[in-house]
Amino acid sequence: MNIAVIGSGTMGNGIAHVFAQHGFAVALVDVSQPALDRALGTIAKNLDRQVAKGALAEADKTATLGRIRSFTTIAEGVADAELVVEAATENVDLKLQIFRELDQHAPAGALLASNTSSISITKIAAATQRPAQVIGMHFMNPVPVMQLVEVIRGYATSDETTARVMDLSRQLGKTPTAVNDYPGFVANRILMPMINEAIISLFEGVAGVAEIDTVMKLGMAHPMGPLQLADFIGLDVCLAILRVLHDGLGNPKYAPCPLLVNMVMAGRLGAKSGEGFYKYTAGSKELVVAPTFAK
Repeated sequence: MNIAVIGSGTMGNGIAHVFAQHGFAVALVDVSQPALDRALGTIAKNLDRQVAKGALAEADKTATLGRIRSFTTIAEGVADAELVVEAATENVDLKLQIFRELDQHAPAGALLASNTSSISITKIAAATQRPAQVIGMHFMNPVPVMQLVEVIRGYATSDETTARVMDLSRQLGKTPTAVNDYPGFVANRILMPMINEAIISLFEGVAGVAEIDTVMKLGMAHPMGPLQLADFIGLDVCLAILRVLHDGLGNPKYAPCPLLVNMVMAGRLGAKSGEGFYKYTAGSKELVVAPTFAK
């Protein structure tokens, strides 16, 4: 089965990695050739890590990389795709434009999936002439490690499309969970208010960054505190999802904390920008609270 992945960032290269490792031919599509080159380098490094741990043979690494081809145009990349997984930036206008192009260029029988973490699958599907074949396929980060795939049915998604995507997810060694199309689905409808409340607690001076995360790690058995997790996800992504929840559900409890808004406007986006609630230094795994929040 031929798979096309649109977007070569963190999620896109992870999705391409997992499909290729499980025997699928993958076309990885991005407008930027340097971005594609970086993505292929990341996939190779992650495969090397699996080899070093004994989870993958060297020959399997070579075979996996050999199944991935890169393209800089959607038309070329999806020409023979049976499933397309869009993993572009969490921006509704961008996603709608991509799905219009996918509908134009992908084969008539191809399924079109979005890795969106919050945007309505029904809205995305309405930009195409094949809404029954459009579905959400929300992978978790890091994709090669995390087991869950949140499968989101849009209003018009067919039973056949859902069954095929559930089966494909199982072929990847994942556990698919079907949910209906409401803002935030399940994962982020529950996760983002928790992260937002942690930020509000910091904003109101209830406790510091390390203290909030320690309470949740040791008291609630979370592997990562909510502020560290927000940094890992990207504060801009957290803000975008909260705005989808707030706009889509009309409930003030989803309104993003002003501190989060200001941090994003200031470019403090978390790990990817080098600073969020914590300060990130290349080559160091030490968790250091950002100077802004250090006592």
